Amino acid sequence: MPCEEGRSKPRVVALVMAAGLSRRFGRDKRRARLRNSRSLLQATLDLAKANFEATWVVLRQQDNPRELGLDPHVRVIHAPDSDIGLGTSLGAAFSVLQIQASARDADAAAVMLGDMPWVSPHTCRTLINHAQAERILLPRHQEPRYKGRSGHPVLFGRTFWPALSLLSGDTGAREILKQHASSCRVVEVDDPGIHRDVDVPLDLN
Repeated sequence: MPCEEGRSKPRVVALVMAAGLSRRFGRDKRRARLRNSRSLLQATLDLAKANFEATWVVLRQQDNPRELGLDPHVRVIHAPDSDIGLGTSLGAAFSVLQIQASARDADAAAVMLGDMPWVSPHTCRTLINHAQAERILLPRHQEPRYKGRSGHPVLFGRTFWPALSLLSGDTGAREILKQHASSCRVVEVDDPGIHRDVDVPLDLN
């Protein structure tokens, strides 16, 4: 799908959120191995790095990227307190992202979850082509079982980064979506991977 007429290709960076505690999984799911022997988190990072201009991973304060099997050159943002929740992790991530030189000219940031490596690269490209600084993009796959729900990644235009940097708690970016509903755009994709995540070990199959 081409970019909208008259626009150059938007620049979109990625934030891979991986600071959760995996309570339902029973162990650190980030280290869980897929059939291709890559860890769940590494597979998600590979997806992000292959499709977005730059990628950061958000880890727990005490995490060592090498112990997680990650490339030593991976860009890391440490969440201040992994027990506080996704909102706090997002707030920390966007606070850092706003001052990163490699994100300075970005039109948007894609928020990806660290346990979702099955998103199609075509979906990533489709979302990138629709990105604008004043938009929030939510992918949706029309299948009855998903009941019209949107999935991930969610792309937040640069206009919304300051508000995202103030987030805290465990509700994620829901309030941002409510407050800026008129700026939200749903992008239809033929990709059930936007809903496929891992809560328990059986989800890896």
